[in-house]
Amino acid sequence: MIVVGLTGSIGMGKSTAAGFFAEEGIPVNDADAVVHDLYTGEAVPLIEAAFPGTTVNGRVDRQALGAKLQKNPEMFRELEAIVHPLVRKREQDFVERHRACGSDLIVLDIPLLFETGGFERVDKIVVVSCDPEIQRARVLARPNMTEEKFKLILARQTPDAEKRKRADFIIDTGHELGETRRRIREIITAIRAAAKTGT
Repeated sequence: MIVVGLTGSIGMGKSTAAGFFAEEGIPVNDADAVVHDLYTGEAVPLIEAAFPGTTVNGRVDRQALGAKLQKNPEMFRELEAIVHPLVRKREQDFVERHRACGSDLIVLDIPLLFETGGFERVDKIVVVSCDPEIQRARVLARPNMTEEKFKLILARQTPDAEKRKRADFIIDTGHELGETRRRIREIITAIRAAAKTGT
């Protein structure tokens, strides 16, 4: 089974790309979706204990947590120490489940693939990228997003140029969606062909 790591900086179109992989019948484990689930489940008491007042009615209040982290960015490490092991366990379960059922190819959608060492757990790396101006416009169009928040997020991410250097495949999402879908089909075909020949 080939494990593909899908990553890309904020606003690059990673979620769209992940959706297209899923449309092609490739199982996708979405780390962001896992975090969202944890924020309404097992991570809630742990986060409330570490960051009092950031949970409401049994779920993490992302706005309150974000505000606290923005004031004190070094607290990101504390949050990651809580969340990352839980996300990793879900990922392991996903990989084992699909290995057992004979999947030939799966995708791990990991936003912080390079930053958290996730690249060591995958066979191929696919990086989603686009022109910085397109990225900026996409991100600043999001609800509650500010220039300051955008800069804070970028500061915690490996630069796009570095990600591109380390990629086995790059998807440029600065074009029409049909072009992104075509590129993903091309990548799937290439990975399967290489697996057959052992390259």
